[in-house]
This record gives sequence, structure tokens and C-alpha cells, in this order.
Amino acid sequence: MVSQQVDEETPLLQSVPPTTKTPLPWRQFSVLLFLQLAEPLASQVISPLIPQMIRHTGITGSDDSKVGYYAGLAYSVFFATQALTILHWSRASDHIGRKPILLIGLFGLSASMFLLGLSKTFWGLIVNRTLQGALSGNTCVIKSILAEITDATNFAQAYAYSSIPWMAGGTIGPLIGGRLAQPADRFPNIFGRSEFMKSYPYFLACAVPATFSAIVWLVMFLFFKETVLNKQTFCQLFKEFRRSDMRQRSTDSVDNEHSSTQGKDDASNPLPIRSILVPSVIVAVASYATLALIDISIRSTQLLFLATPVDMGGLGLDPPRIGNILSAFGIATGMFQIFFFPPLHARLGKKIIYLSSVASGIPIIIAFPVINALARTRGLTMTVWLLVAGQLALGVNMNLAFACVFMFIAAAAPNRRSLGATNGFSQMTVSIVRTFGPALAGAMFSFSIQHPRFAWLNYYYLSFTAFLALGASLLLPRQGL
Repeated sequence: MVSQQVDEETPLLQSVPPTTKTPLPWRQFSVLLFLQLAEPLASQVISPLIPQMIRHTGITGSDDSKVGYYAGLAYSVFFATQALTILHWSRASDHIGRKPILLIGLFGLSASMFLLGLSKTFWGLIVNRTLQGALSGNTCVIKSILAEITDATNFAQAYAYSSIPWMAGGTIGPLIGGRLAQPADRFPNIFGRSEFMKSYPYFLACAVPATFSAIVWLVMFLFFKETVLNKQTFCQLFKEFRRSDMRQRSTDSVDNEHSSTQGKDDASNPLPIRSILVPSVIVAVASYATLALIDISIRSTQLLFLATPVDMGGLGLDPPRIGNILSAFGIATGMFQIFFFPPLHARLGKKIIYLSSVASGIPIIIAFPVINALARTRGLTMTVWLLVAGQLALGVNMNLAFACVFMFIAAAAPNRRSLGATNGFSQMTVSIVRTFGPALAGAMFSFSIQHPRFAWLNYYYLSFTAFLALGASLLLPRQGL
């Protein structure tokens, strides 16, 4: 029997002939789904609050045209610190296991959300967003686990079900943020006499996801089964990283494995970073980065657009109504992925779905000025709301691209023990993009408001990101999982 040679250019998840579909490992997978709910719940709770929190700090001096600048900074600082740490968390998970990194991330998420609710200044908000980003290593670790507990026959199904926690978080989070902000004013019979709630009007909204993250930490500690075999201890990892010749030893180790005879299994050892930078990984990561740029730019613009007064280029909605819109979007996104993504993937393949999803960004961008023009002339009529609903529907279709690009990245990983490093590299790149995306989108939006003759500048920028993502998507392979 001749064994197949495996090296760093061999895709992890290759195309296979049709076989009997492998059942999902539901006990492990259900714990993972519960874990996934923590992050979207936390991020979506603050989505409708950020503009209002910034106004509340007084940093803008009651000038609503400046909210976009500071909102962009608040979003960007999270991704900036995540970019500095995410690769280290991911590589550590390849060595010491996924579970310790997940527990650290959950602790950081819970602590940062509690502290965010206690922030009374803009810079306090920035510090807590920085802490949340620095300890946010769970996203790419979860992707690695999904690839480890599935195979080519149930991979698409697993990613479809993974949209459930994002749907739930995207639905419940904005409602919590919109309804529980400023509880002393909204529920005077319950919280009207609480000086604490008056002093910290956003603590209650932030405390809900913080408490939930603490509960998830306990569930993960008790019930999650480690997926990395032959893992190291923290002490062993620390000693290895302190060796001055670590890079040379890693390279020699990989070279020895490649040159050794059939008894060696390359999948048993993590590869150094430079060994995962093969063309298939670079193309997949580039597509993910450009997709993330258009997505975060559109989302940042949409939140500002919904909250900005009509005469200044938006719709002038309050946080509860924005929360309702985001919740409806979350429900629609989750349901569409659960019921339509697996059959569409089986019929069309991931590249066609990815291309059509990215192309949805163009009409989404065109809809912004059209909706505002109608709101200026006719008010918030049924036509305006139908256009808002159509824009959200296009956003639902655009979100399918993320499921596809995650599959491209997992399929490109050199081996299973390098899944964390591959996902970490991709998430680090995307975090760098998301550092500048919200800030640029917010700055463009505010600049276009302050200088009416450049009113279209923001939409030119968004269009550029859309065509950049489309160009990168053409480089993705047709074949694969």
C-alpha cells in the first residue's frame, strides 16, 4: 500500500467522491454553538448604543456631525488590539489546546463588558474596547474546532448551523441594548430611584452579555472536550518560545518530516508561520480581508445612517427602533443560512455563492442615498421602509459569503495541527482591515455631512471596497470542498 505524500501545500480538506454523510457530533457541537452565542450577543448589544454612548460622554460637544469620527474610533480600536494578539492566541491553541484559550477569551469578554457598562468617559470606553480586543481569541479558535470535528460530508451543514448563535445574538443583542439602555428613564417605576442606574445608564445593557459569558465559561469548563491531541502545558510552551533557536528547530523539524519515510505523519505537528503562507492560503485570506472591509464599512455606515437626522443624510431613528431593525436582520440572516445555504452549496458550489454574495454589496450601497432622498421629500413612508427592508435582504444574501470564505480558508490549511495558525493569520489580517474600515467609513460619513459638496464621497469609498472584494474573489479556486 502506497501512502499519499503530504506537505504544506496539500489542502487540508480536499474534494472527495460522494460518500455516506457523517453525522455531526452533536454533544460537542451543541456546546460549541452555546459558546458561539457569547460574542455576537456582546457585540450586538452595543451596536445600537455606540452613537448614543458617545453623545452621552460629551466628547462631541453636542455636535452630531462628529459622532461618526468617534464611533469609527470606538469600533476600530477593538480590531486594532485584536490584530496584535489574535495570531498568538491561535498559535497557542495549536500547542496547548483549544479549551484554555477559549476560557481565557470568555473571561476577558465578561470582564470587559462589565467595565464597559461602568465607563463614563469616551476614553474609558476606548480602554475597555481595547481590553476586549486584546483578549478576543475565540473567533478563530472556534473555526479551527469546527474543521476538526467535521469532514467533507458535513462541513457545509456545520457552518449552516453555526449561524444559529449569530442569528440569536443578532436578534436578542440589539433588543437588549436598545431596551435596557438608560433604564431609569425607560422604567421609572423599577429603576427611577436608583442613583447607580442614573449614573451608569448603560451598565444594565452591558451586564446581560457579561453575565451570559460567565455562564458559558462554566459550561465550557465542565463539558467541552479538548480536540487537540498531544498538547503541551503552558510551561512547555513558554520554554519553547524562549529558545533562541526556535525558528531554526521548527524549520529543521518540518524538513525532517518531509524527508522522512512513510512512518511520519505531518499532521501531528504544528507548522511555523512561514510554512503556512502558501498561495492557496494567501488567496483565501486576501478574499476574507476584502470581504471584511466591505462588510464592516457598510455596517458602520448603516448604523450611522440610521441614527443620523434626515436633514443630515440619515433616517434619524432612536436606539429602540434601530435595535428592532438589527434584530430583524439577525433573524433573517440565521434562518436563510440554516435552510438555504446547504442546498445552495450542494447545487452551486461555494465560489458561485461567494461571488453573488459579494456582488450584493453594490445595490446595498446605492440604496443609502436613495432612501435618504425619499425620506427628505416624503418622510418615513412605506416606500422608505420597503427600501430599508430590501437593503437588509441584500445584506442577508451578502452574509453567505462568510460561510464560503471560512470553508476556503479551512480547505487551504496545510494540516490539522496548523488550523489555529492558519485561522489566526487570516483573523489577524482581517482585524487589521477592520481597524481602518470603521474609522474610514465613519470619517467619510461625517466629512460628507460637514461638507455638502462632497456628499457622495462616502459612497464612492464604499463602492471601491465592493469592487476590490469582487476582484479578489475571482482568484479563488473553483474546486474544493
